[in-house]
Amino acid sequence: MKATILNIGDELLIGQVVNTNAARMSQMLIAAGIDVCGTYVIGDNAPDIRHYLQHCIDRSQVVLITGGLGPTKDDITKKTLCEFFGSEFYENPEALANVKRIFESRGYELTPINRQQSWVPRCCTMINNVLGTAPCMWFEHQGRVIVSLPGVPFEMVNLMETEIIPRLRNHFRTDHIINKNILVQGIG
Repeated sequence: MKATILNIGDELLIGQVVNTNAARMSQMLIAAGIDVCGTYVIGDNAPDIRHYLQHCIDRSQVVLITGGLGPTKDDITKKTLCEFFGSEFYENPEALANVKRIFESRGYELTPINRQQSWVPRCCTMINNVLGTAPCMWFEHQGRVIVSLPGVPFEMVNLMETEIIPRLRNHFRTDHIINKNILVQGIG
């Protein structure tokens, strides 16, 4: 099985944020027996997201996307995915309960724009992000699995470890792989 990683965010392209997600995701996928055939970093641009998403779908069975799921105007990944898959948004009750829980625990008022974090495309399986307000979205399309994860590294790692890798193993019935690194030193 092959996977492609698509990291989205203008902050990654301009060097404002170092893209640690690609390296960490690759390590986790390889350890799970999933071959990584490419990684791409693109900006918050709908035509680019559509283009690279289709390119990734064409070359691998799994496409993992990070970024662009927040409540700000430049976070367009979720909207672009909804359009790409010809779906519509709905307010997911489980995602809304999670957003409310996080806002209450931090003593913040839930604003309408933050409530939109619980909107997901009808065609996806929503996976709750217990560490943040942006839910993870699992799509199945043309025999492929496309997963959209939050770009916040600790949220992404938690979702990969607890939800995505186990689901991918189950979906594709992969075997466990044991990796060992052996360091040798010669005297010359």
